[in-house]
Amino acid sequence: MNLSEYPRLGEKVFRRRLSNGLEVVVVNKPFHARRYAFFAVRYGGMDLRFRLGGQWQDTPAGIAHYLEHKMFDTEEGNALQELAKNGAHDNAFTSNAITAYYVECTEKFYENLRILLSFVSIPYFTQESVDKEQGIIAQEIRMIEDDPDWRVYANLMDCLYHSSPVRVPVAGSVESIRQITPQTLYDCHKAFYTPANMVLVCVGDMDPDRVAAEAETILPRESGPAIDRDYGAEESLAPSEKERTLTMEVSMPMFLAGYKCRPQSGGEALLRQSIIGDLACDVLFGDSSPLYTRLYEEGVINGSLGGNFDMLPGVAYLYVGGDAKDPRRVFEEIGRQAKKLGEEGIDEAFYQQIRRASYGGMIRSLNSFENIAVSMAEGYFRGFDYYHFPEVFDTVSKADVEAFLRENVAGERAALSIIQPGT
Repeated sequence: MNLSEYPRLGEKVFRRRLSNGLEVVVVNKPFHARRYAFFAVRYGGMDLRFRLGGQWQDTPAGIAHYLEHKMFDTEEGNALQELAKNGAHDNAFTSNAITAYYVECTEKFYENLRILLSFVSIPYFTQESVDKEQGIIAQEIRMIEDDPDWRVYANLMDCLYHSSPVRVPVAGSVESIRQITPQTLYDCHKAFYTPANMVLVCVGDMDPDRVAAEAETILPRESGPAIDRDYGAEESLAPSEKERTLTMEVSMPMFLAGYKCRPQSGGEALLRQSIIGDLACDVLFGDSSPLYTRLYEEGVINGSLGGNFDMLPGVAYLYVGGDAKDPRRVFEEIGRQAKKLGEEGIDEAFYQQIRRASYGGMIRSLNSFENIAVSMAEGYFRGFDYYHFPEVFDTVSKADVEAFLRENVAGERAALSIIQPGT
């Protein structure tokens, strides 16, 4: 294993690329009782169209999420039951860009690691189990569709983007998952669940060489070919639709405003842009910002205002929302404040306050084994070492944040999604 030391973080990380292409990362945490294994694949809800065997394949919306649900099935029963016997906590998730499986325990770590590696790498589907899962996931989808928080976000993505698969819900629709068969699941597993398209991140007090040896023993000796993916034509920075309003049973109007940003391809430039975008959010509408304070004191917002900057394959966007008596007024106020900060500049003392708080938050996130594993895995898939963030943070200036606000939080890039009270 190759050792990397990060003096500014007080961290040591062991890495090794196995002969089959799998990246193994062990974040050393001596004297901790908890141990955490995170096995991730670069395959998510947006990966609907890809080329396999020279042919382009179009797959049903929601299949990555569906596959995640079914991967716990084994020929002997269910991996969840085996892990529970060992006192391990386990779970999985599917996002737009990745699917991940993880296990956390204090005892029998290597046995649990072997179970994790085995059930994720060896698919087992039957027609009966696939049919049964359709009912379970369909129920989840219906519950999500009745959730105002989800609907306001889904409508915003529809407004912002013309054709990007970011518009497609990760879970798919009741209609789309009916098209999923055992063979479709096997095909997607074969295409994406291949060692060179995956990463194993382990955090805790463990032997890095043994972790790598377990992976070498259980996983395939060779990896499949790299898969070409199609995320659609490059989008313009103009939204598809300026505003969409929906009536639902909510006690107060809620909204989500979004601003299309220019996407980054990867590497440390992506990490740097992420830091700039996060700082811009805090400066513009964070809970210590002048705009937030004024709108709260005037009773226009109720304390729920918040947002983020996100980057996904082929897209990037800043979003902000919450509950508000007059969503359109808040939307206009955000635009005016962004224009002011971009043109007149951010108060230096306030910027330094936000900068310190943001950096401190990134440092505190390293107290969570899960946050470490997710950040390291996403960084690997996107071409950067997340533990370099202190050095990248140093390169970001107030002028960078002002330029971000000036360029991106602009009316011609904006869309607004509103949920109004009603039945």
